[in-house]
Amino acid sequence: MIVRTLAECEQTERCVKAETGTWESTRMLLKDDNMGFSFHITTIYANTETHIHYQNHLESVYCMSGDGEIEDLADGKIYPIKPGTLYILDKHDNHLLRGGSEDMKLACVFNPPLSGKEVHDADGVYAVDTE
Repeated sequence: MIVRTLAECEQTERCVKAETGTWESTRMLLKDDNMGFSFHITTIYANTETHIHYQNHLESVYCMSGDGEIEDLADGKIYPIKPGTLYILDKHDNHLLRGGSEDMKLACVFNPPLSGKEVHDADGVYAVDTE
């Protein structure tokens, strides 16, 4: 059994902050936990924009608090995000994630799981951990 608290994880290297200053992600469950997925609590800061294009991962995201929006770059559609919203990047969707008037707190699940150090490259991609 694995038991961790968010507060404990936030005080370790599991808390990764974007160099762009637009988000931080506390990776509570990672590849080396051998569960087949990873689980993160991510904060998207208010009034920011992040380009994301997970070409190597699928992700489900549930908004717990705050507000923002996601723009699908394939068709230009914009979807509001608020508490209770779930969005699923099931087609490696190229998108912009925008923080609204207050920070968004999101629960995120990745498949394949992240190893923990990933940050978006210039194209918004996380590399695959091949180890």
